[in-house]
Amino acid sequence: MKKKAVVLFSGGLDSTTALSWALSRGYDCVAVSFDYGQRHDRENRSARAIARRLGVKLHEIKLDFPWFDTCSLVNKKLKLPDVKLAKIGRKGDIPSTYVPGRNLVFASVGFSLADAIGADAIVLGPNVVDYSGYPDCRPEFYRALGKAAAYGTRRGANGRPIKILTPLIRLSKAGIAKLGRKLKAPLELTWSCYLGGKRPCGHCDSCKLRAKGFAEAGFADPALK
Repeated sequence: MKKKAVVLFSGGLDSTTALSWALSRGYDCVAVSFDYGQRHDRENRSARAIARRLGVKLHEIKLDFPWFDTCSLVNKKLKLPDVKLAKIGRKGDIPSTYVPGRNLVFASVGFSLADAIGADAIVLGPNVVDYSGYPDCRPEFYRALGKAAAYGTRRGANGRPIKILTPLIRLSKAGIAKLGRKLKAPLELTWSCYLGGKRPCGHCDSCKLRAKGFAEAGFADPALK
């Protein structure tokens, strides 16, 4: 029987590459995207388009956490940071775009869905090389989370724990871009910018890290053509 995986999916470069990786590994994938009050719906529209392109079922989950308004990724009254590329992701410097416990919440939903449908794994696309310094992107967080889920799920209690797979966690953005192209992921449909609109802003952390990645990978960002 074909392996099943739940993929946490934003419609961005990283999660699209992670989804394509899971498909290439033979997983029957179900994707999950989240509306948590972020500034725009652009990334979720990308997620829908990519899921359709890849023929993957997409669950869209709406979260209403009032305390997320402490984050500039959600609260439009707060200014998004515009820092020099070299300073992005400095150790101990957590930017205002950090959403408190976001990946913990998302992964919990992923484990819930995986336990419900009998999936073998959940797949996520965090990385700790070219990133903004979010604490919930670190490998030790996911190792601990996988151990906890083994105790708190039906599959785990039955001796078949759900794997947590983070295939991009040690890759640079250039490495992710190269892998995405190798896997023929629809990178032209992805959206990474923290702002909405027709074109990426070019100033937020995500835009700068993505641009750095494609420049170092040696080919143009297909989403900008």
